[in-house]
Amino acid sequence: MTEHFDLANYMNESIEIIIRDILKGTFKNPRETAFLLKYKEVSKRNFRKRNFFEASGQHIPTFLISSITNACNLFCKGCYARDNGMCNDEKTAELLTAAQWLDIFRQSKDLGISFNLLAGGEPLLRRDVIQAAASVKNTIFPIFTNGVLIDADYLKLFNAHRNLIPVLSLEGNQPATDFRRGKGTYLKLLTTMKALDQHKIVFGTSITVTTENRLEVTSKEFLDVLAGLGCRIVFFIEYVPVDPATEHLAPGEKERLFMENRQNELREVYDSMVFVSFPGDEQFMGGCLAAGRGFFHINPYGSAEACPFSPYSDRSLKEHTILEVLSSPFFEKLQEQELVGGEHNGGCALFQQEDLVKALLNS
Repeated sequence: MTEHFDLANYMNESIEIIIRDILKGTFKNPRETAFLLKYKEVSKRNFRKRNFFEASGQHIPTFLISSITNACNLFCKGCYARDNGMCNDEKTAELLTAAQWLDIFRQSKDLGISFNLLAGGEPLLRRDVIQAAASVKNTIFPIFTNGVLIDADYLKLFNAHRNLIPVLSLEGNQPATDFRRGKGTYLKLLTTMKALDQHKIVFGTSITVTTENRLEVTSKEFLDVLAGLGCRIVFFIEYVPVDPATEHLAPGEKERLFMENRQNELREVYDSMVFVSFPGDEQFMGGCLAAGRGFFHINPYGSAEACPFSPYSDRSLKEHTILEVLSSPFFEKLQEQELVGGEHNGGCALFQQEDLVKALLNS
């Protein structure tokens, strides 16, 4: 429990830093500043809630990842969600309802979970679930979206509910983004970012980092464009190969060291932007944060998985509460075997040891 308590403090301090850094870029946006100042107090209450559970022997993660739909309007090259079968437009009967998602969101709020990252598929296809999330005011919901479906109605929803933070996916400049996501996507996203900025809605970008684009996506030229459009948060997501033929694109130790050093430089240059690396930052947090250590993943059908890149589960949110999921025998085995929370050399620990993960699930 000492390790968990230390992690809890580390994660809480990280939340404070993120809020502080976002605030730097919002002083010309009174509504957003007011929301974030209020949320600073909510964050402190959430920390006290998590510490209460910690004292009784129950570790509560800081955030969840919720894939709220199996459908997507794009067919991006190298999409892990389509490759592992989670993104499947034909399989809809077992999806969680908006009411079930609302119950999960409320459970997480009551436990003091500060963030719930909404993903998919394309999460904006589930407007009913997004509206449910909007009603849970004490949780911040970053929405990882391809951005194509952000229309006037969504702009109105985001403007009215500041706990919803759209995070738009890019691969770099126009050639790289359009190559992976489809012709015209890049220019559509630029238009959407301008609209978000005009409405003074805080938004971020999510960038898949590979061995080929790491220089471009961390360049001043590229980030100046994002900063000029009003982007406040940049998530660098390390590419996880779903096809052996693309393994050369996965960052290695050399690339991770570059990203670590480069992000430190960027934080000095762009003091109104927040830079987050995943899973790269985990090396500073005592290893992989999956399986409930820092987060777990809920797939569109309710299964509680250690991580989106490791789609294996022994419990479902249809039959279990979040607290019961956190006591999952499978999650406990992953932690006991130090597949999460053990030594960490970068990359996705569970994806790299898939055979052992499957063996633990079936043991």
